Amino acid sequence: MKKWMALSGLLLAAMLIASGCGGKNNKEEASSSPAAAGGGAAKAITIDATNFKFDQEEIKVKKGEEVSITLKNSQGNHAIKIEGYDKEIKGNATVTFVADKAGEFKYICSIFCGKGHNDMVGKLIVE
Repeated sequence: MKKWMALSGLLLAAMLIASGCGGKNNKEEASSSPAAAGGGAAKAITIDATNFKFDQEEIKVKKGEEVSITLKNSQGNHAIKIEGYDKEIKGNATVTFVADKAGEFKYICSIFCGKGHNDMVGKLIVE
């Protein structure tokens, strides 16, 4: 019985040590991101969606800039699809991408949310 308890203790200790060795900590992951490597952080934008509008109907960014868009659903269930960038941001989530195409790109609510759904539009302007 003593051998079994000692073996179980050693096995548990080995599992705890192994679980701490393989992963990265948050600081390592942050430093390996493209924004950190380039020296700048992504431009953070939050769009608040309610029934039936976005609080920001126009967003301007620079070509080549890394952009991080968060969609906050304050009322209803919404998502954003950015045409021309093939990006969709679901409610209460964030999508990060490089604005590598210049121009004006319409964004719409991509989840049917009711009578005013078609009014939920905005424009991403990449200069």
